[in-house]
Amino acid sequence: MQQSVGQVVVGLSHVTDQLFMALIAGGHVLLEGVPGTAKTTICRCFSSVLGIHFERVQFTPDLLPSDVTGTQVLDRQTSDFVLRKGPVFCQLLLADELNRAPARTQSSLLEAMQEHQVTIEGTTLPLPEPFMVLATQNPIEQEGVYRLPEAQLDRFLFRVQVGYPNRDQEIDMLDVHSRPPATLSSISNADELQHIQQQLDLVYCNQELKGYIIDLVRKSREHPDLLLGASPRAAISILKASRARALLEGRAYATHQDVQDILLPVLSHRLIMRPESEMDGTTVGNVVQQLLQSVPVMEGVIPSRSL
Repeated sequence: MQQSVGQVVVGLSHVTDQLFMALIAGGHVLLEGVPGTAKTTICRCFSSVLGIHFERVQFTPDLLPSDVTGTQVLDRQTSDFVLRKGPVFCQLLLADELNRAPARTQSSLLEAMQEHQVTIEGTTLPLPEPFMVLATQNPIEQEGVYRLPEAQLDRFLFRVQVGYPNRDQEIDMLDVHSRPPATLSSISNADELQHIQQQLDLVYCNQELKGYIIDLVRKSREHPDLLLGASPRAAISILKASRARALLEGRAYATHQDVQDILLPVLSHRLIMRPESEMDGTTVGNVVQQLLQSVPVMEGVIPSRSL
């Protein structure tokens, strides 16, 4: 998958990894980065390689909830109302510039993200599986945007920072765009991805590791630089993401290293800093590192099992 996506997008293999981990864990991803860093392109390539149905919605201030979920329209031939499904009825939805839409439209995604279903005119309809939302936002712009509420941010499994590539990668990018576009062929399908998702809960996680996750979460609630620490949903997300990383590594058990590697993208959008700490230059990344250093690792017995 990395090789296929890398034919079009250069220098974002770590983003591809996290997108796939989130898909395996049944979660959603918030992509943050300035314009021109290939956020939309990598989402489109990701869906093409995996062979799943992709839809894109450009969020604007005048976008209505029905433009996302769909609505009942009158069929003049039969004089009956028929359902016209919106773009949310897909397997990979790209919500481009999510923070440009008002809260009413943003909230139209909450039920879809949490329950994998949509309610239209009192009728509840399931969404295709697997279902995943990739939302993008520009963290620099402050005009004409609506800040995402904490309740919605908590629905995203990861927040992924999409930055600039290094010099060599940008040169490779120019080479890629100096030849005809690569044709991406799918290497998977929805059925295979669902089968992989079903293996997630089979990844072994001992009590010591679960205790380690809870200790990290509870420690965040006591951190002096944080106004709001991690929620119980955050602990569940850490566990799921750790198991997904173990699957990608070809292991049937999760380790403390898995937890440590995914902790920042899981917590970066869930922790709220105190204003005075932000003014002192403390970042969420600094807090996460402090949490990892302050919570001791209790080594347990890891079974000698493999996939």
